Amino acid sequence: MHLLAKLESSGWVYPTAMLSVYGFFANCRVAEPFLTPYLIGPHKNISAEVVTNYLFPIWTYSYLAILFPVFLLTDLLRYKPIIVVQALFLVTNYLLLCFAPGLPAMAFLQVNYAVVTSTEVAYFSYIYSVIPAERYQRATGYLRAAMLSGYTFGATLGQLLVSLAGVDYFHINTITLGIVSVALLVSVWLPMPQRGMFFQRGEGPGAAKVEVEVEVEGAAADQTVVRTTSRGDAGCSGGSCGRDDVIYAGRQLWRSFREQVVCWSLWWALATAGYNMVFNYVQLMWDHVEPSATSSVYNGAVEAVCTLVRYGSPCFTGDGKGNSEYREHSFSAHSCALLPGAAAALSAGHVRVTWTVWGELALGAFSSVGAGAVFLMALASSIWACYAGYVLFKASYMLLITITT
Repeated sequence: MHLLAKLESSGWVYPTAMLSVYGFFANCRVAEPFLTPYLIGPHKNISAEVVTNYLFPIWTYSYLAILFPVFLLTDLLRYKPIIVVQALFLVTNYLLLCFAPGLPAMAFLQVNYAVVTSTEVAYFSYIYSVIPAERYQRATGYLRAAMLSGYTFGATLGQLLVSLAGVDYFHINTITLGIVSVALLVSVWLPMPQRGMFFQRGEGPGAAKVEVEVEVEGAAADQTVVRTTSRGDAGCSGGSCGRDDVIYAGRQLWRSFREQVVCWSLWWALATAGYNMVFNYVQLMWDHVEPSATSSVYNGAVEAVCTLVRYGSPCFTGDGKGNSEYREHSFSAHSCALLPGAAAALSAGHVRVTWTVWGELALGAFSSVGAGAVFLMALASSIWACYAGYVLFKASYMLLITITT
């Protein structure tokens, strides 16, 4: 208890540690690399055509419909409720996979999983509302390391259970259900943030003062002044948002759209859409090239290798001052200290790149690499070539998605 009290009083260690533990268990999905073999196998007995043309598109369009409302609600509700919702739906996801029979249940599962994936935005954004700005880089590194550690451990464990122990896919799903249930318990213990990025929520009259940037209209429109106001006046008080808070949130959103991040955001949206399509159907393609009913399945090993490569990806973007005019990137050793696959990033130390100069070139080059990897997978008749193309595609995507975010 004394240690817990000490961690809570540290300011940033306790929320970072708790969220890292949550990230590990929430992403330790042992059964995920084997979803398609499970659906088309004897347990669910759904044809590959139905999975391709009916089930998986439900997730794609549900994710698109849910994503933007979740983005606004995440900040309005102050992050923690969204994380709890994600954990709850993650548990429901594997309850449906394990015990719900029939095609309608699997269709509902796709909507359920869309909620899980769309609420992932709360995982990283939560920490920035509860720790000081000077701790952002370290905290981000720990969170990404925890998330990727969980994913690597889950994929590796799943592959070992399938290949060496001969464990049935149903039992792998029950193991995953137990692991994500731990994540749900951990999410409840996360501290509740007292503020958001766009919606500043006050605790009533007499609340602490906060500084709000307000654009000066007229000739000096590019300048900003700092207006000190009460959270109780300008924030969301008593469960509702005041007019000033809504105006402030709108200005922040509009300012973000006006800046250079528009190009990066557009790429992020298109690249994520492409990645989701590949991720959604790649297991079906592998099963087409080499049927899982008659061949050994190495999906878990491939996902683990992808995650090892992702550990070499950078994890912190920005100049530390919120300045979008100068975007530099620091290869953080904090996110790369757990697995040997991070040797490249560790050797790089702290390499700084001016993304206003090299950003577009990096986007074009690595996007071309990803596109080439997709063509390789589509044209290859060897399962190992398909695996290699997927590793290359996912590595290039994860590198760039980290830069853009």
